[in-house]
Order: sequence, then structure tokens, then C-alpha cells
Amino acid sequence: MKIIKISMLALALSLMSFSAIAPIKAITSETKVEGIAASTIVWKAQTIDVGQIPQGTPKAIVYEFKNTGKTAVVITNVQGSCGCTATDYTKEPILPGKSAKVTATYNAANKGGFTKTVTVTTSAETAPQILTLKGTVI
Repeated sequence: MKIIKISMLALALSLMSFSAIAPIKAITSETKVEGIAASTIVWKAQTIDVGQIPQGTPKAIVYEFKNTGKTAVVITNVQGSCGCTATDYTKEPILPGKSAKVTATYNAANKGGFTKTVTVTTSAETAPQILTLKGTVI
């Protein structure tokens, strides 16, 4: 009798592990998520290697992007990963088909390799874009 109860319990648990799960669709640039179009910002480069730069001399790195969507895009926030990276960006709305830029100025205080990030938040995307700058201070 105990063996039958254990067998029934095992059968019930194994049947519960089979459930109807909808197939997962691959996300492409054409995919729409909850009525919001996929990214309308196309970056020329998301990572820029500046090579060797002299210590104590600020280096400006310019990230360019294009609005490929159908509505204007506004950059709402740009934040460097440290106090050694100042940022500037296009403040006015970027119309469809137009380009704009984000500038990160890195002030190299210490010698050696570095990798810094700049986080860009726009009205076009729900997740912020992480831009990377790297190089070596000599």
C-alpha cells in the first residue's frame, strides 16, 4: 500500500513538471516589445580605444549616433563612471534621420591602462546605453 502511494505521488509530480510553455521568439531589430519599437538609436561606435595619451592632459572622446526612428529623441541623462570623466551632449531633440553626439572628456591622472564607461539615457530606449572608452596613459 505504501509503495502505491509513493508511486502515485511520483507520477503526480512528474506530470506537474510538464506544462504548456509558449515558445520564446528571438528578438531582432524588427521586434516590437509591448507596442514600443526596437531601438531607434544607432551608434557609430560604442567602444573607442584612444590608444596612448599623455598623463594630465584631458582627452575628448566623441560618440556619434543617428536617430533612425520616426519620432524625435531626447538625451535625458549622461553620466561618466568616475569624476575623471566629464560629459557633454546634444541638448535639443534629435529629429528622425538626424545625428547627434555625446562627448566624454577623460582627465588622465594616473599612468597605465584604463577603461571607463559613460551611461547614456534617452527617450528612445528603456535601458540606458553603456559606452566605453579605453587606452593607456603614458
